[in-house]
Amino acid sequence: MTITTTKIWLSSPHMGQKEQHYVNEAFDTNWVAPLGPNVNGFEASIENYLDNKVHVAALSSGTAAIHLGLVLLGVSTGDEVLCQSFTFSASANPICYLGAKPVFIDSEKDTWNISPVLLKKAIEDRIEKGKKPKAIIAVHLYGMPYKVDEVKAIGEQYGIPVLEDSAEALGSTYKGVKCGSFGEIGVLSFNGNKIITTSGGGAMVTQNNEYKEKAVFLATQSRDNAPHYQHSEVGYNYRMSNVLAGIGRGQMEVLDDRVAARRFNFEYYKQKLGHISGIEFLEEMPEMYSNRWLTCILTPSVQIREKIRCQLQEVDIESRPLWKPMHLQPVFQNCDSYVDGTSEELFDRGLCLPSGSNLQTTDLDRVIAVILKIMTK
Repeated sequence: MTITTTKIWLSSPHMGQKEQHYVNEAFDTNWVAPLGPNVNGFEASIENYLDNKVHVAALSSGTAAIHLGLVLLGVSTGDEVLCQSFTFSASANPICYLGAKPVFIDSEKDTWNISPVLLKKAIEDRIEKGKKPKAIIAVHLYGMPYKVDEVKAIGEQYGIPVLEDSAEALGSTYKGVKCGSFGEIGVLSFNGNKIITTSGGGAMVTQNNEYKEKAVFLATQSRDNAPHYQHSEVGYNYRMSNVLAGIGRGQMEVLDDRVAARRFNFEYYKQKLGHISGIEFLEEMPEMYSNRWLTCILTPSVQIREKIRCQLQEVDIESRPLWKPMHLQPVFQNCDSYVDGTSEELFDRGLCLPSGSNLQTTDLDRVIAVILKIMTK
């Protein structure tokens, strides 16, 4: 097989046909501020897609949505928030914005997401120490839903709300219900590498319309209803622009196609590599449907993972180790954690493969050829 010099990206943006129409409409009508018809239309399209009586606030990023979500859940200085350790730092950073402290929970092996067993253990231990956690941040990692029923039941048992980080899981479902609509507050991301994109952007999802209205108020600098600029509380500049929301409206029209393409990538990789000793894929549980945002494999060891990654890099193919757990990050070295080694093993052995919805089978074959050459020696 001939390896070309054309770069294969891990997960690049994939435009459809209608994005330019909505963006041009924003320019033609001079709606380029952080409000306007595209913002309203984008929010409505997400609400219709999730189809679970939710309210959506389009924001500047998924991180902003987590931050506002924690504010709405009453998190403040000195509080503790239980957070999945195996995730991107944006899940945990907003806890620190508020002067609160993250407490990290390890993953379980079925979904690679937050372990209900360790979550329950952590809650009981924190309560025994006189510090009941204020919220739980659970993440649908790489598009695979976490164990929603178990996590929700634990939160309800102890009266702790769940913030559902669905930044990587738009289009995924749990028991037929779309991810993003399970938590007290849900979070979506439309960053450039996500399954759909607005270049940069995110959204907060909630079944509580008062939360949505409060989020929009806070996201627009908490401006009071007055003819002059008056502010009774601290606000943020977190609202999505009408231009970027136009991109989002076009992207929503092709979301199902993007999910189908990503799932095809996973099945193709699995078909070609699943028989190789030492290569493992994360399978769906019966009640789960993953958008397969990124196809990930487990290799036999960190040494082989790095050999594959470096060889892919040499032939201009981007790949990436799985998330380094938050409890191993220098910035969080003084935080408490409840771990059993699961996420550390996943980090050592795991690799994200190119998974963009605009990849061709010839691109996938280039990736596969490199892995086969290493694994079949």
